[in-house]
Amino acid sequence: MKSTTKYKFISKTALVVVVAFTLQSCFVAKDYERTEFKETEALYRTDNLPTDSISMANVSWKTIFTDNYLEQYINEGLQSNLDIRIAIQQLAAAEAYAKQGKAGYLPTLDVGAKLTHQELSKNSQFGSFFNGSLDQYDITANLSWEADIWGKIRSNKRATQAAYMQSVSGHQAVKTQLISSIANTYYNLLALDAQLAVTKKTIETRESSVETIKALKDAGNVTQVAVDQNIAQYNSARALKVDLETAIFKTENTLSILLGKAPQNFKRTSLDVQDIATDLTVGVPSTLLSNRPDVMAAEYGLIQSFELTNVARSSFYPSLTLTASGGFQSLELDQLIDANSLFANIIGGLTQPLFNQRKLRTQKEVALAQQEQSLLQFKKTLLVAGSEVSNALYTYNAETEKYEYRQKQVEALRRAELNSEELLKNGYANYLDLLTARESALNAELSIIDSKLQQLTSIVNLYEALGGGWR
Repeated sequence: MKSTTKYKFISKTALVVVVAFTLQSCFVAKDYERTEFKETEALYRTDNLPTDSISMANVSWKTIFTDNYLEQYINEGLQSNLDIRIAIQQLAAAEAYAKQGKAGYLPTLDVGAKLTHQELSKNSQFGSFFNGSLDQYDITANLSWEADIWGKIRSNKRATQAAYMQSVSGHQAVKTQLISSIANTYYNLLALDAQLAVTKKTIETRESSVETIKALKDAGNVTQVAVDQNIAQYNSARALKVDLETAIFKTENTLSILLGKAPQNFKRTSLDVQDIATDLTVGVPSTLLSNRPDVMAAEYGLIQSFELTNVARSSFYPSLTLTASGGFQSLELDQLIDANSLFANIIGGLTQPLFNQRKLRTQKEVALAQQEQSLLQFKKTLLVAGSEVSNALYTYNAETEKYEYRQKQVEALRRAELNSEELLKNGYANYLDLLTARESALNAELSIIDSKLQQLTSIVNLYEALGGGWR
């Protein structure tokens, strides 16, 4: 009789398990499919729309930046920058959640030991049999498993994987931004060095000019006003030197933060030896979907929202849960580990939610709204990416053209300065003409250095805008 009952119990249990695995194939969860975004068709605002998928973003930063000092600083930054280290910890947390999502298919199992002591009334039904007290010893294992009938567990797993990949892309975005920031800061230092050199040379020239104008004043060719104007111009250049030295000091401190170091002086080359020879190929706009980390992160955010919407939908359907418990139970401690102390229970349950204070409907509506929000954020990120590429490309072309005009301007103003000085010495020119020519020549020389800097930074910005640097 006992064997027959045991056989029926095993048969029913097997039936429940078979039904559970059969129903697992009945997924209601949808699969994410990338939509063809029209925004990618004309993301770049340029007269020469690219038709080749090759992009400079695929080139290693070591190929882009050939300055030995800059390469050294980028390597140091990638190792020690605090933002990079923070992103790595965020990545570790996301990876832990992803592992948890993968374990969603597995059952939960816990084991515990328990001692129960009861003081019973002697006048109660059981008190007269147990002398008013009862001790019971238990070692129990509990197992629970939910069948993924509607794909809820699968969708939750995919959502955690998408969140992890979003963190990976976020880490890559930090690397790209860091490389760009280090390069731009380094080039800014070189430009400040070049402007400081021009200013020091100007100070020497103007100091000599003060002596010359004093001699002309003694000879009666100019008045004290001309002397004072020259002295003022000389001190203006000295004040500019102090401003440039202050800017260099602060820029070095900025570079120190990027490298995760205490403030210090940095070795460097000069602006005139910098040359980025890589072809400025931007590739077709759709390459941003696989090259630019923030665009990839935005799409992974959309995938996560999509899968969480699947989870919300699945919550409306019944869930099949199997629970089991078993172990040893005895009134006497020395008889606890005994065949007669064994017990077991197994329960198979199908639960259909009916009324739950509108929680499931709210969860679905919120999930749909967040999915639409993620889609709009993805589209916005694409548009911003295209705008940044367009701006960087246009800026480079504009600065390259402007650089030629600046060179001609400097040459003309330097000639005007020399001619004005000669004419003043011979009494054929006004000292104001000389002062104006000197100030214009200095400003032009500083501007041509700035144009060179803008060329370099526009290439760096284009490289970042295309998603280069993280590979």
